[in-house]
Amino acid sequence: MEHEPLTTRRMTFTGDPIVGSHEVADVVRVALAECEGLLRLMPNWVPRSFLQPGGRLKLDAKDWYAYGLHRGGIDERWLASTTDADNEGRVWHEGQSVCEFDGRFFLFKEAVDSLSDRILGERLSREYGRWPVLGKFFDNVGQIPLHMHQSDADAALVGQEGKPESYYFPPQLNSIGNAFPYTFFGLEPGTTKDQLRDCLRAWDRGDNGVLDLSRAYRLEAGTGWLVPPGLLHAPGSLCTYEPQWGSDVFSMFQSLVDGREIPRELLVKSMPLEKHQDIDFIIDQLDWEQNVDPYFKQHHYLEPVIDELRSGTGYTDRWIVYGEINGRQLFSAKELTIEPGARMLLQDPGASGWITVQGHGRLGRLAIETPALIRFGKPTLDEVFITHEAANRGIVVENTGNEPLVSLRHFGPNAHSDMPALAPSR
Repeated sequence: MEHEPLTTRRMTFTGDPIVGSHEVADVVRVALAECEGLLRLMPNWVPRSFLQPGGRLKLDAKDWYAYGLHRGGIDERWLASTTDADNEGRVWHEGQSVCEFDGRFFLFKEAVDSLSDRILGERLSREYGRWPVLGKFFDNVGQIPLHMHQSDADAALVGQEGKPESYYFPPQLNSIGNAFPYTFFGLEPGTTKDQLRDCLRAWDRGDNGVLDLSRAYRLEAGTGWLVPPGLLHAPGSLCTYEPQWGSDVFSMFQSLVDGREIPRELLVKSMPLEKHQDIDFIIDQLDWEQNVDPYFKQHHYLEPVIDELRSGTGYTDRWIVYGEINGRQLFSAKELTIEPGARMLLQDPGASGWITVQGHGRLGRLAIETPALIRFGKPTLDEVFITHEAANRGIVVENTGNEPLVSLRHFGPNAHSDMPALAPSR
């Protein structure tokens, strides 16, 4: 079935309309041949009605409400995504990344569907049939409400997948910390389910007091956290790079944030309708042991680790998201820094989504640069998908500027055999 033009009220493209589904495979083959296995991606903007943009995503302030004031401000940019944003009133492609080649546009999801083995590799193609992860920048003035994401088993009750995630705070996007650079994680050890039940029952009385049961951690640029499903968390106001599983399930547990009401519907959004008033069911979706873990930071905090095997003179590759979640390597991320005038051969065991956060240079045949200001619906040169075949073959990366060239890239499940370990959470 042909898609409608890839437009919203204020989204325009300077080239031809989106490529028809039947043409995508041919266009992708040409793009991969001419770009050495790389796909250029458009900025992919997602609004949230219950949050306020933090102003650090480089989107022109004129466009923060490009989807309309009723949809809320744009506070997220999704990276290399084949996942739909689960927003009320969403446009048909919301959350889906779009590729650009030679002035033409096509969904990244349809590119993957058409040439899955070449883009993802045979293993991911066979096991998942899609690019199962996504990266994300989220950027807010203040705190996000305390919430959790469902496990696979709980998400399956509403036909979705679970959502483990991770955080890294890029220094390049955090020259200011905004209003609340602290994140609440989990519950104070010794918290009881009865205490949490009381908070949920008090939803309509104003502030339900759930943050009194949690603990805040001061955020530091250049560090990160690993966040399993079923864990309560209220992310703070640092601009955050978030490699995660490709899902958009969540449940808000906080009724009032900075004077803003959080509708109770967002508590039960990703739960079966017949369970919306069942407080015990709602609480049982939490991983209670991880929430009250007295060694929480030890089991979830991340600091960068240099990959000595993939670093050399003039360039350094660092692990920024690593470790397993409940015994599984679901995603990972690295930060590559190349000094002015340096070049290197980037060779990875799997495909990745690449986003440039500082400087400019070349990635294979593609120019890459960090934009200063982005207009809604316009292409940029900062985001690329490195296909499995390109990653295995190797791509030359060169810094042609006068400052460090810094990029972040996120990988799918089981991409690495030599990833650093994180202290087990069990």
